[in-house]
Amino acid sequence: MAHSLSAKKRVRQNLKERARNRARKDALKDQTKSFLGALAKGNAKTAATELNKTVVLLDRLAARNTIHKNNAARRRSRLTRKLNALAAKPA
Repeated sequence: MAHSLSAKKRVRQNLKERARNRARKDALKDQTKSFLGALAKGNAKTAATELNKTVVLLDRLAARNTIHKNNAARRRSRLTRKLNALAAKPA
C-alpha cells in the first residue's frame, strides 16, 4: 500500500489512465469487429470505409501511447492485406 502522498496520487492517476486505456482498446476491438464483419459479407466498399475508421482509431491510440506505434502499424498492415485480398478475389 502506498504511504507517501505522491505514491497515493500515482495510484489514483494509474486507475484513471487504466480505465481510459481499457475504454480506448474496447472501442478499437469493436471497430475492428465491424470491419471484419463487413469483410465477411464480401462488401468491399463498406469494408473500405470501416478500414478507414479502424486505421484512424489505431493511429490515434498509437499517438496517445495506448498501444505501441509498431503494434498499430502491424495491425493496419494485416487489416489492409485482408481488404486487398477481398478486392483481388474474382467476382
